[in-house]
Amino acid sequence: MFECSHSLCRHGIPSPIILAGLLFAAVIGCGGGGGDSAPSPPPQPPVIQSFSADPPAIAAGQSSTLSWTAGGAASLAIDQGIGTVTGTSRVVTPTATTTYTLTAANASGSATQTVTVTVSSPAAVRIIYLHHSTGGVIWGGGVEEQVNAYNAAHGTQYQITEANYPSSDYGYPWDNYPYDYWNLWVRFTGANRDRGELNLDDLAAQYNVIVFKHCFPVSAVDPPDGNANVASDAKTIANYQLQYEALKARMRQSPAKKFILWTGAALRKADTNRDEALRAKQAFDWVKNTWDEAGDNIFIWDFRALETAGSEEGLYLNDAFSSGDSHPSDAFAQAVVPFFVKRLVDVIEGRGDSGSMTGN
Repeated sequence: MFECSHSLCRHGIPSPIILAGLLFAAVIGCGGGGGDSAPSPPPQPPVIQSFSADPPAIAAGQSSTLSWTAGGAASLAIDQGIGTVTGTSRVVTPTATTTYTLTAANASGSATQTVTVTVSSPAAVRIIYLHHSTGGVIWGGGVEEQVNAYNAAHGTQYQITEANYPSSDYGYPWDNYPYDYWNLWVRFTGANRDRGELNLDDLAAQYNVIVFKHCFPVSAVDPPDGNANVASDAKTIANYQLQYEALKARMRQSPAKKFILWTGAALRKADTNRDEALRAKQAFDWVKNTWDEAGDNIFIWDFRALETAGSEEGLYLNDAFSSGDSHPSDAFAQAVVPFFVKRLVDVIEGRGDSGSMTGN
């Protein structure tokens, strides 16, 4: 028989109860039963609750915001060169329709979800750059190349081409002064053309933006003769103003088109005199300060300000920018082409009235 030596036995407690208690205590003491916590469940793979783009469809050059919510993720990453991301959103500016994949990962696995940002093909903008000699020098400084570089960087389709105008292929003089634009664009319209030269209706039918200019003889401005006449080819301020006003009314008849006029190319000091230069400055100050108006489809590129910068009283083609006569040098052309392209882009993209007239 079991002999109990426990003090409880000596006090008359039945031995089986004591035995059971001792066994329970032994089990507890040995670490059995419910003393230890249950093992933790393995971590679950992350979950992506949402992944979206706002807006999901954009035009080239615009941006969209990718947004997401994810649970249990130790890391988040987006492909397409974005890589690891934090927070709950990221702005993207794709140049073409792009599908983005969000990956959420932790030690137990990963989850992915995709979203597509649709980029509409930009509408082509056709630009004609009308010129003679001075404009040809600037064109040769890299106008087309820099417009193409802008397209590549911004996903635009600005298509620029150049042309001698008037071409003189049909016998028109090699003249592109205010009188000549008035004659070719205002006097001749529709199916009527002077010696086969394109008129404004012809150009507007083909191009969205028309860039035009005068060669430097435009700055050989004569003294007033008291006989202002819109149909006169005399180079006086009064005639220029009549011709410009008629041209403005004509261009405004094509409101969907945009026009960029250069201020008149300057003459070297050696090729003019102070009074003549003062009249030229007065003529083209009037063009940019009075004739040009905000809110219409006509804009100025202040080429004259660039040419005369640093010259005596700002009246002459700076000798440092000259090719040896009143044509600008190739180095000057290369220096100002970025300003022209900036001005062109500002006009196309709706900043024509707020952007710098020089593009500088």
